[in-house]
Amino acid sequence: MAKPGSRILVIRLGALGDFVLSFAAFAAIRAHHPEARITLLTTAPFADLARRAPWFDRVETDARPDWWNLSGLVRLRRQLRGFDLVYDLQTSVRSCRYFRLAGRPPWSGIARGCSLPHANSRRDFMHTLERQREQLAMAGIAGFPAPDLSWLAGRSFDLPTPYALLVPGAAPHRPAKRWPAPRYAELARLLAERGLAPVVLGTGAEGALAAAIPGAIDLTGRTAIADLATLARGASLAVGNDTGPMHLIAAIGCPSVVLFSADSDPALTAPRGPGGGWPTVLRVPDLADLPVARVAAALPQALDSAAS
Repeated sequence: MAKPGSRILVIRLGALGDFVLSFAAFAAIRAHHPEARITLLTTAPFADLARRAPWFDRVETDARPDWWNLSGLVRLRRQLRGFDLVYDLQTSVRSCRYFRLAGRPPWSGIARGCSLPHANSRRDFMHTLERQREQLAMAGIAGFPAPDLSWLAGRSFDLPTPYALLVPGAAPHRPAKRWPAPRYAELARLLAERGLAPVVLGTGAEGALAAAIPGAIDLTGRTAIADLATLARGASLAVGNDTGPMHLIAAIGCPSVVLFSADSDPALTAPRGPGGGWPTVLRVPDLADLPVARVAAALPQALDSAAS
């Protein structure tokens, strides 16, 4: 364990789903170093969220400068220097280069020559949650408390109850991760028949998806990350694609059905619930072939899993 007052850096850049999957690692690092001054280096979309979390004393934003951008690299080097210990949870080609920029401090990760390597040749075949846990265990962290997410709360919306969340979007450059919007429309109709008001979440750019789901309440473009947590706590269940908001919804404990195509592997990247529990996962090679009936049949299973 680092000495009281030690300066510790945690690196986690990534997308929303990756960031949420690191909540458990963040909590473990804080619990292991209760008296250290912990700084998180992350990207701009997650900086405000991280500043609200109880795990960090300071949050720095990585501008991810190009390697030919000398002034940007000078600033990044200044951000990386002066730490007694670094936990690289990003473990990417980029973050491994930060090891040298940081001056080769004590480092947990996979950078060549680091002092606390995650020495498992099969690490790329592990789910993010288990991979990070093993990495931290090899660095001397033995306790992994379930992360307390009570701090994560946003605005309340005037919604009819009970309601169900639908997340029909996904990264624009990965259309194969999207279940067709007309299928969501059919599912929304079934939910309404069962007395659940369908509520569509997504970015402003995904408003067209909400428009293709008649009768649903459209919250696309109206929610911050923290708002998703509040909505998840009040929802009866959620159905969505393999995308960042579903990670947060599942982490809060909302009963969830997550839809995967061959474009991503749930064994490596699926959302996880409180304490590491798994949501209900449906995977088919092509989501266009996933019938609404199969998704509807999985809803009771999700409710039962969340209750157990």
